[in-house]
Amino acid sequence: MTVSDVSERSSGVSGIVAAIQALQAEGTPLPSERELASRLNVKRHQLRKALAEMRHSGDLEPQRVRRAPRALPRHGEELARLTNPLEIMELRLIMEPGLARLASLRASALEIARIMDAATTKDGDKAGAADLAFHLSIIEAARNHLAGEFYKMLRQVAVDSRVRIARNVPTTCPKRIAQRDAEHRRVAEAIAERDPEAAEVAMRAHLLAVHKQINERINAGAAAA
Repeated sequence: MTVSDVSERSSGVSGIVAAIQALQAEGTPLPSERELASRLNVKRHQLRKALAEMRHSGDLEPQRVRRAPRALPRHGEELARLTNPLEIMELRLIMEPGLARLASLRASALEIARIMDAATTKDGDKAGAADLAFHLSIIEAARNHLAGEFYKMLRQVAVDSRVRIARNVPTTCPKRIAQRDAEHRRVAEAIAERDPEAAEVAMRAHLLAVHKQINERINAGAAAA
């Protein structure tokens, strides 16, 4: 990629977007905004417009908004005292199938690639973190920012110590992780195929399996008490 590439394509935002996409295709991380503007020989305000357009289309990860350390945890602690794991799963069953449907309609090629990659737990990954990464990749691809914030708060409440299910039963055995990954892949494949019905059905089936597992753990914990 040379400086002349941008002027040859176009001097407008679309030309800058094309130049950035060419850099992405090289497989190396994009440099800082200042360095990128210098490398492409464009004004910073033009570059920001191009980056904003790419974020809106899903071809670039959204900017991370910094939060006050206690902004969401305070609400999580309050809500955790009012709920339980089964209520949380009920709400996820209401939200996530619809968001999977939206993702199948709205996801960019880059977002679909992220969803497909996150569908299988990598060696050495923690099961809980891998699961969250997969579901968040779908929430982001649905492009409903308010739903995304609600979902993050819901998952935060779910991991709060006051609503964790009994720990005297193993929660992440290899067999269950393999089953969960297979369920994730069915959701991911439906999204990749742009099939909203299949995406919604696959997500609901996955969450019902999780709901069943939570019930089993709660019952096992009660029997052991």
